[in-house]
Amino acid sequence: MKILVLNGPNLNMLGIREPDIYGRKTYADLITLIREHCEKKNIEVIFKQSNHEGALVDYIQQAYFEKCDGIVINPGAYTHTSVALLDALKAVAIPAVEVHISDIDAREGFRQISYISNIAEKTIKGRGFEGYLEAVDYLAGRL
Repeated sequence: MKILVLNGPNLNMLGIREPDIYGRKTYADLITLIREHCEKKNIEVIFKQSNHEGALVDYIQQAYFEKCDGIVINPGAYTHTSVALLDALKAVAIPAVEVHISDIDAREGFRQISYISNIAEKTIKGRGFEGYLEAVDYLAGRL
């Protein structure tokens, strides 16, 4: 089984960006946590992060050609604005789980709109880094 973990804008700034919302653990800490979790479950995992919408679209399309079985996606701010990411996920038809470290429903009104939730099989919000592990486990159980 192969899963793409895709992170959008500003997630590379974890540990620095708004630690009262996102915590003090870094992006490297997140990668280590997910990698170790996947190794225990014999899941191949690919990590990609970009601050650029087009690059994220490219990574979703690459997942199709690399025969990924699932996508865990935290689109960051593009959650609320990107029809392009929605269309890319529709195009590849790979099961996807949307993850948000914070509870976007408890934040500003504009953050409560998610284009990605229109295609994601599941959305996990407000579970911190653990939400990524839940997403991996969901995809592993589904596949």
